[in-house]
This record gives sequence, C-alpha cells and structure tokens, in this order.
Amino acid sequence: MNASAPHAPNSFRAQPDDRGHFGQFGGRYVAETLMPLILDLEREYRAAKADPAFQAEFDDLLEHYVGRPSPLYHAERLSEALRTGVDAGMGAQVWFKRDELNHTGAHKINNCIGQILLAIRMGKTRIIAETGAGQHGVATAAVCARFGLPCIIYMGAKDVERQQPNVFRMKLLGAEVRPVTSGAKTLSDAMNEGLRDWVANVHDTFYIIGTAAGPHPYPELVRDFQSVIGREARAQMLARTGRLPDMLVAAIGGGSNAIGLFHPFLDDASVAMLGVEAAGHGLEGSEHAASLAGGFPGVLHGNKTYLLQDQDGQIAEGHSISAGLDYPGIGPEHAWLRDIGRVQYDSATDKDALDAFQLLCRTEGIIPALEPAHAIAAVSRHARTMRDDQIILANLCGRGDKDIFTVAAALGVAM
Repeated sequence: MNASAPHAPNSFRAQPDDRGHFGQFGGRYVAETLMPLILDLEREYRAAKADPAFQAEFDDLLEHYVGRPSPLYHAERLSEALRTGVDAGMGAQVWFKRDELNHTGAHKINNCIGQILLAIRMGKTRIIAETGAGQHGVATAAVCARFGLPCIIYMGAKDVERQQPNVFRMKLLGAEVRPVTSGAKTLSDAMNEGLRDWVANVHDTFYIIGTAAGPHPYPELVRDFQSVIGREARAQMLARTGRLPDMLVAAIGGGSNAIGLFHPFLDDASVAMLGVEAAGHGLEGSEHAASLAGGFPGVLHGNKTYLLQDQDGQIAEGHSISAGLDYPGIGPEHAWLRDIGRVQYDSATDKDALDAFQLLCRTEGIIPALEPAHAIAAVSRHARTMRDDQIILANLCGRGDKDIFTVAAALGVAM
C-alpha cells in the first residue's frame, strides 16, 4: 500500500480522480444510508495511507502472518513444453508470481489484512464479506479469527455446493456462511446480499469487499493493498534477470489479482499486459463471464463498469467453471485501462482452463486454482508467438485444492 509522492498528471497510475472515477468508470452509486459510511471510509483510508504506524502493522502482518514476499518462479519445464512444435528461437520464458503460497492459499489475504485494519481503526465490531470461489471468504474468516471479530460470509448456493472444501474451512475459522438462493446463486447474488446487510447494519458493520470493484474508495483501496504483488514482482524480476518482463498475464473476474500485478508496471511502456476473462462455453453464446468481450457499460454494486446485461439493463448470469470468475462485471479500473488501450484483454474457455490446469500439474508439479488456469491458457497461446529471450510473468493467484472435485467431475474421473 506504500504511501508515496503524488504521481505525475500523465501517469497511468494517477487514477482515480477525487470522485473515484477512472475516466467514465467507477464512482459511487449507493443508497443514502451508506453515503456517510463510504465518506468516513475514504477519510480513514487517506489517514491510514499517511500513517507510518498503519503501514508498519500492515507490512508486519504481510511478512509474519501471510508469508510475503511470495516467490518468483521460473517455470522451465512448462516453458520448454510450450516450445514444442514452434520454430527455433521462439517460445518465451514463463515465470510465475506464486501468490498461491500465501497463507489461506490465494492473493485475497493481502486485501483482507488491509481492510480489517481499517475496520478496527473505524471502531467496527462486525465483519461481512461476499465470496465466490471461497478464497476471499476463507481469507476474511482468517483475519476475523486473528483479530477476534465476528464474521458473516455471503456465498451463492451454487458456489457453496461446488466449493465445499472452502465452506468447511470458513466454518472451521469461526465464520457463519450464509448461502444465497436468489438469482443465479453465485458471486453477484452474494454481493447483493452483502450490500443489503450493510445498509441494514451500517452502525457497527464493515464490509470487506473481495475485488477491485464496488463504490469508491473500494476499487482504489483494494488495488493499493493488492499492489504488493506487482511491487514485489518488479523488484524480484530486476534482481533475478536484471530487466523487466515483456508481458504480464493475470486472470480477471472482478480483477483484484490482475490490478495488483499490473498497477506498479503501468508506466513501464515496454511491459505489455494481458487480462484473461472467462469465456465459459464460448463467446458466441451466452454461457460465459467475459464482460469486456460481451458486455457494455452500466451500473452494478455501486460503480459504473462493463457488465453482462440485456438491452433493458437487466444483469445477465455469468458462467465459468471457475467460481471466482463468473462475476457479470469487472473492476472499473480495468474498464478504463481497456478503453484507453494500456492493457489488452483476452479470454479462455472452460476447456482451455482444464487443459492448462493439467499441463501445469504435469510439467511443474503445481496444482493451480481454476482461476489462474485461465491465465495459464493464455500464456500457452502467447508464449509460442514470442522469442525465447522474452519473458512472460503470470500471477498464480490461487492454489487448486479447492477445485479438485470440480476438475474431476469435468474430466469424468471418479473420486
């Protein structure tokens, strides 16, 4: 989160503006009941950024509780496998930022540490959160246990069924998991219920939002807490190779792991960036979660961004084999970065992700979550078109323990 000197006006890192806008995206579209708390949160966050004691506590917990810095790993066998069948001198080097090795198994803990410290500063005594794949729920439950605060996690009933290991982990950590049975029974519906709870209990409740979306200042503060990923990766890459990577790749649902990796590199013109959405069963139909490829701007969950919706503005159901990527929108900073052309966005289908999942298991002995498996699928495509002296750095944002039953079912393997 490091507080630093203001960015130059022409910096890609200077957003959002004072009202929380990234170009036309972002802002805060919330009930009147929430506005005083949102403004208090923004004030408290500004004060925390300027407070060395807050930064010191945040850094100490990242090191001694989360286990940061996470390693930077050169995937040599995967790189070699991707060179099969390509011309000599082609096939990029693939490196991973291994945030799946964090405590609780994903990048989500970085943001949860920051937000619970803000909640404590604000005197809040009850924590709520939403979760899809369960990793944000587990991370929230963990920090609530660490600080002795009660915790309620909203989770779509469909996701409760397909993410049973994480549901059990949340309960072990003392959280109450509330299944949401409305709508598609997935992440978007869980966030709806979280917002309803927050409006009704604004006096004592802090909502730890799990992605870089929601009303301002959430997209900014989640990005800032997650930017530890990119800051570490930048320093590690320079130390290991003496240069910056040629391309960054990360999976995108709401987009917190991606913006955490991308943001510290945005002003490095030599570094290309690729966000990978979930194409589900294919972009030609409606069973996907690629809001940039298949949506258009609208307002959801307190901010303006690209959304999957019909011509009447009704939100469509997103689909992905990955419970963490089926959100029908995307963080507003990603929407802006896409429109200005600084970051490119691609997609990977369920099948692509399953193939990449198995490839990484067999070449590197690493079982990824289905979320970063989408990024690995894109890495596999792009690495073959790049020279062998070029570097792709992908964020391995979660481990795959939670997904083994889903993968087994998709592959027709009995367990």
